[in-house]
Formats: sequence, C-alpha cells, structure tokens
Amino acid sequence: MLQPADPPPSRTDDGWWITTFVIGLSALIVAVVAVIGAFGNDGAGATAAAGTGGDTEFDITLGDMFVSPSTIEVPAATPITLHVTNTGAMPHDLQVNGTDGTELLPPGESATITVGGFAEDAQAWCTVPGHREAGMVLGITVVGGAAPMNDHGSTGSTGSTGSTGSTATANATLDPRATPADDWVARDPQLAPVTTPAGTVHEIALDATEELVEVAPGVTQMMWTFDGQVPGPILRGTVGDTFRITLTNRGQMGHSIDFHASKVAWNDEMRTIQPGESLVYEFSADHAGAYMYHCGTAPALHHIGNGMYGAIIVDPPELAPVADEFVIVQSELYLGPEGQPGDLGKMIDEDFDAVVFNGYANQYQHAPIHVETGERYRVWVVDDGPNEDSAFHVVGTIFDTVFKEGAYLLQPDGTLGGSQVLDLQPAQGGFVEFTFAEDGLYPFVTHKFANPGKGALGFFAAGDVDTSVLGSH
Repeated sequence: MLQPADPPPSRTDDGWWITTFVIGLSALIVAVVAVIGAFGNDGAGATAAAGTGGDTEFDITLGDMFVSPSTIEVPAATPITLHVTNTGAMPHDLQVNGTDGTELLPPGESATITVGGFAEDAQAWCTVPGHREAGMVLGITVVGGAAPMNDHGSTGSTGSTGSTGSTATANATLDPRATPADDWVARDPQLAPVTTPAGTVHEIALDATEELVEVAPGVTQMMWTFDGQVPGPILRGTVGDTFRITLTNRGQMGHSIDFHASKVAWNDEMRTIQPGESLVYEFSADHAGAYMYHCGTAPALHHIGNGMYGAIIVDPPELAPVADEFVIVQSELYLGPEGQPGDLGKMIDEDFDAVVFNGYANQYQHAPIHVETGERYRVWVVDDGPNEDSAFHVVGTIFDTVFKEGAYLLQPDGTLGGSQVLDLQPAQGGFVEFTFAEDGLYPFVTHKFANPGKGALGFFAAGDVDTSVLGSH
C-alpha cells in the first residue's frame, strides 16, 4: 500500500534566511562583529541569556538587526535594570511593549533604564520601522509568571503573530472595482529624450522623505520615498555622462541610496544618513542599460518594498529614433494598515497584495496611454520588485527590437524575428520597440497571469478609439 507523502517542510526557517539576506551585507557584517563583542564581554551576554531567575541587571547589546541576549529571565513583580549599548551601524532604541525604554541611541552610545516589575511575560523591541519585524526583539520571561508571552507584553492582550513576530492588525485591502477620485492624476509614463551632449555632468538633488501616498483607489500608505514619489524620479543620460547626486534625508529615520548603474564603494556613497544629513553620490555612467536604484538601509527589503526605488536610464550609443518613449517600473505592494507603512512580514513571505506599474494599481487602465497607429514606440521596463519577476507583454503587437541588461537580443533584419515578452527578474531592465497596426485598445501586462488581476494592467489607446469602456479618466 502506498504511504502518504511526508508533509512539506515548514517555511519558518526559509523566512528567517530570507530576512538575513535582504537586510544586506552591511547589517550581516556588523551583526557578526557585535555578537562576538557581546559574548566576549566577560561572559555578560551569555549569562544574561541563560538567566537565573534572580537577576535584576542585564547588559543588552543592540545590533543590526538583533538584540543580544534575545531572552532574559526576571523575577516577578521586581523592577529590572537594563544597560543598553548600540553596537550597530545605525540608531536603535529598546522599548518595553514599544512604549517604555531608551531614547534612540546613535551608534556606539549607551543608556541605562529601569523597568518593571512584570506580572507576566513581555517583550521589548526596537521601534524603528521594520527593525522589530527583522528580529530586534528581547523576550522577557517572568519566573512564575501567570501567562505565556504574547505580542503585547504584560498587558495581557491577545494577538496573533506570523513567522516574523509582527502583530496581526487590520491591513488595508484593495477593491478591484474601485475607481480613482475625479481629481486623481496618473503618473506620466512618457520618458523625456536626452538633449545634452555626451560627457554631461548631471547635478541632481534628491530628498528622502516619508509621505502619505495613494497606491490604489481609496488606499493610502505611509510610503518611504525619493522626492515624495513612488517610484522615485526617472533619471536619464548617455554612456560617458557623470551623475552627481546630492541626497538629503528630510525624513524621520535613516535612509540611503544605491545606484545599480554605478561602480562605487558600498561603505561610502551607499552609507545610511540620518535625518538632516546629506551625502554626495557621484559616478560615471560607463555602461548602457535600464538600471534600478533604491534605498539600501537595513532591512533593505522593507525600504524597497515600502517605496524607496526608482530607475535610471543610460542610453546605448546610436539609439534609433522613435515617435515616443515610455517607462514602466514594475513593483509590488505589501499593504499595512491604512495610512501606515507596508507590512515587512508579508514582504518576507512574498505575500503581495498587488503588482503595479509606476506605483499605482491598474494605473493605465484608469488613464490609458494614447498613441498613434503606425508610429514606432519604445518602452523601457525596469523590474524593481523587490520580489516578483516580470514578463512584460503588449497584447496585439509584436516586439521587433529587444534590449535587455545592456545588450540587444533582437533587432530588425532579414530574419524577420519577433518577440512576445521582455522577461525580467527583480532589478533587471531593458526596452522593447513596436508599432500598432490598427486603431484600438492594446492591453499591456506582465504575462505571469496571476498578476494582471492584482493591479498589473494598463492600456495603450491607439488612434481614434473609445476608452470609456475602461471606465477611464
């Protein structure tokens, strides 16, 4: 008799491996150093982690993204003293139940706090957005406590948690039948041509901010942005140009920037800057392509998934003329509560609510892109993810030119070859060229067909065509 197959392995471990990967190489290196330091400090970290039930003073180390020790045992109803040191590369705090603890500690600084006593098990965590979900949690176990630890600490409130420990809350939801308000304006997909000579120095100022942004009809999130836009501004130049970017952090938390079109030291231009600080990120655009840029501050997955991404186009030499050019940046939405940042736990689990073009669900169904029959068009596509791949396809036409990751895969010649999809993994980019043979509506989608129904749908309106059937503006 056939025996039933073993059940599939749990995804819990996979989620933590993904977390470790996405918070970035910088966080990993600093974390290793900090752990070694914590356990080399006369054994203080190891002793506190083990707990005796009688300890009332603990040395606590904050790193990127961990708390060491991760748990302590404390006597019931007795105040405890925590000596907290931040060994990380970015500011952190430690708050019991998210409300009572240290101020935000810059790297290298310490604070001592007295908290409790505790009637039951509790937690303390870093309140910087995303840090708790990434693992910066201290479990406080009360010896003889009456109740098991829950996500609200000693309040006794109930709450469910996922693999990342995030509290279950009422996240915003998308209504696929909803339409934008009458005063809504779509993101202009048109890409301005390069009008400067080769070798130009582009002086560009970008601001890192946190903004309330509408991401679908009736749905807003507290997005982390470059210049208040999601995606950030589209930058463009030619091979041999220099880009000199001044990034100023006008937000309330640390941010950074990483241009995939550059060859620069990660620990210099890509470093995290704190509110009020600026840095200059300069590089020579030596290689053609459609590149991603993004915030790399840990956890990078949260910063990218919550809006801090954009595209920079570096034209290849002798780019053929076309009637017009457009740019499409594909990404995902992982909705948190209305008006709040996106849910990092959902990002780790790749549990997206929507796949969108240029930051808004079904944007170019509500505002079709108008073109002319018989004209030649170029569409640049960058998959900024952070997790989902793209299979860009325009229904009703064929691409006769495909440029992907710095090279032509197809150009018009005697072979009369055609392409149906530009396939991209996260952080890849390229362009396609094509024409429309007759007046009408031409949908464009990612041909991973679970996703057009989740927001990855737009339309070209070619020639004289009625767009009212789309319910468009």
